[in-house]
Amino acid sequence: MSLKDSNTGKITHSYSIPELRDRATMMRGYNLVSLCAAGSGHAGSTLSIMDLAAALYLHAADHDPANPSWPDRDRIIWSAGHKAPALYIALGASGYFPLDDTATLRKLGSPFQGHPHWLKVPGVEISSGSLGQGLSIAAGMALAAKLNGDHHRVFCLMGDGEQQEGQVWEAAMEAGHYHLDNLIAIIDCNRLQIDGWVKDVLQVEPLDAKYASFGWQTLHIDGHDMNQIVAALDQARTMTGKPVVILAETIKGKGVSFMENQAGWHGKAPNRKELDAALTELGLKERIPADWLLGAASTFQAEIDRKLQDKMPRFSRDYWWNAGDTMKVNMEPTRKGFGKSLAQNGDDERIVCLGLDISASITIGDFRAGKPERDKRWISMGIAEQSATAAAAGLAREGKLPVFGSYATFSAARNLDQLRVSICYSNMNVLIAGAHGGVSVGPDGATHQALEDLFTMQGLPNMAVVVPCDAIETRKATDYLLLQHEGPKYIRFAREATPVVTTEATPFVFGHANAIRMRREAAGFVGSFETQLAEAYRNEDEDLTIIALGPMVPEAMRAASILKLEYGYETRVLNMHTLKPIDTEAIIRAALETGIIVTAEEHQIGALAWRVSSILTESPRLYGIPVITGAIGVKDRFGESGAPWELVKELEVSAEHIALKSLELVAIKKESRSEIAQ
Repeated sequence: MSLKDSNTGKITHSYSIPELRDRATMMRGYNLVSLCAAGSGHAGSTLSIMDLAAALYLHAADHDPANPSWPDRDRIIWSAGHKAPALYIALGASGYFPLDDTATLRKLGSPFQGHPHWLKVPGVEISSGSLGQGLSIAAGMALAAKLNGDHHRVFCLMGDGEQQEGQVWEAAMEAGHYHLDNLIAIIDCNRLQIDGWVKDVLQVEPLDAKYASFGWQTLHIDGHDMNQIVAALDQARTMTGKPVVILAETIKGKGVSFMENQAGWHGKAPNRKELDAALTELGLKERIPADWLLGAASTFQAEIDRKLQDKMPRFSRDYWWNAGDTMKVNMEPTRKGFGKSLAQNGDDERIVCLGLDISASITIGDFRAGKPERDKRWISMGIAEQSATAAAAGLAREGKLPVFGSYATFSAARNLDQLRVSICYSNMNVLIAGAHGGVSVGPDGATHQALEDLFTMQGLPNMAVVVPCDAIETRKATDYLLLQHEGPKYIRFAREATPVVTTEATPFVFGHANAIRMRREAAGFVGSFETQLAEAYRNEDEDLTIIALGPMVPEAMRAASILKLEYGYETRVLNMHTLKPIDTEAIIRAALETGIIVTAEEHQIGALAWRVSSILTESPRLYGIPVITGAIGVKDRFGESGAPWELVKELEVSAEHIALKSLELVAIKKESRSEIAQ
């Protein structure tokens, strides 16, 4: 068993135990270099699983790098998709591609996405990223092998924190019921997750007893002892009648002293100084060409930068954020406003916050930071979005004000049925945070980029949907939704620092849009604009209207500045911070008074565009009146790994793209008027 020639059936390379240890050490080094080059990623868990990955790919599994689709190969499923760098390194070490290629990890255009995509990298069996799904996929593959009479094995790599996902136990039950003895699960038991020790976040032990109760055979090993790992993998292949789970006790950050057993290194990459220290500690300083690899990554990045610049619309000068001497703007993550509101309002005894393992990142943890008296109203639910959603409904039914949130793609999609039935159908007073919305998670890639969540949330009866434009507006919106609005409510905000374009004096009224007009090119961006409630705004016969929400509001404002300073066109920008209920009157007035409506959303085109179009087509006041429309947004595609601002350019949702679309529509409007005049 091991690397094979699929044509002859012969083993192409066998590794001794000492060689496997050495390979695992080298793989750790290349992993750290790739993370350093990326500037982001998951150091802790990729180091903890590396001995297991080395033994699996270089010894235990039958596969052929020259023939990745060989029908008789063993299948290896990485359910813990955030450990993708270890997967890529293992594939490179096996010979699927040059190991040096992994230095482009997480960069725009690289096949090595933040979470694995099987259509991009040979040897990757399935795309993954949302935790808890891999064991079900592996069970399905094992069932298919049984049906086909095939004799290969299916391996599934998971984390111990991942066992908090309910779907894992559904799959465990299925595998036991169907006696899938061709299925081998390997759990990386490093005892840590983002929010801390697994036992403190949400206890999953005793895993051996739990899996045994579902009809599995269990093996318990030291996940860093290569003798034990190899022996367990060999033994698992011979065990019959039941599926097998290998519980591998590991250390998060293994091999690098300052990373070991540190939860903070879960989603962190080493800088250059830390990389050098780690390589020295691993004894790899002279064995791995770190300088050359980092240089190759920089060259790759430079080419990406050039390509992005070439595809951007061009104007007489560079209008990008803070590129000029005027219209300077401060940047702050919108999520900060969410945390500030919870911190300020948290003394209300009705408020209960549910942690879903990324508490610090989405700032929901600010609710209890420095306030131990609130700890009793902090309920850690681990990586269990579906159960947490229904639990929030139960809390609301008893008069509490529950708040929960995660990545928007998890808090608005994985738990859709619970949202629909437990919260919306029952009309429960629950605040849901869709954090890290849009492309703001950047290098994490498509699995973690919520570009569809607004379809879901505004489609649910009783659900209010608010998408604030900056950190200040996020705080105001959270204040309102938390303490004044009753019923299901969803607030969507970003992870990346985005322009602050409002002030404390800027109005925020739920359900009422703001009208924004550029007045002058001032030293500060905010001072260049005037904002008021749309219902109080008086028509100035602008050339067009741009309707935007969330982080696209600053982009719409910047587009308005391009149109004014370059072409003399005046633009009405509507900040449609409340998507549901939407400000119908502001939209109809803008259509009547400007004749052009451009929507701008950091989302699949339609969450805003289709809603606006529906209003335009259904309003009797607009019957027979020509309204020219256009939409900026993501064009029916998934995102990919890359820096957030790179993706704004790549997905063509920048101010420059809004301005270009606006120019096209203004030209049509002028041509139409010319024809009428003739």
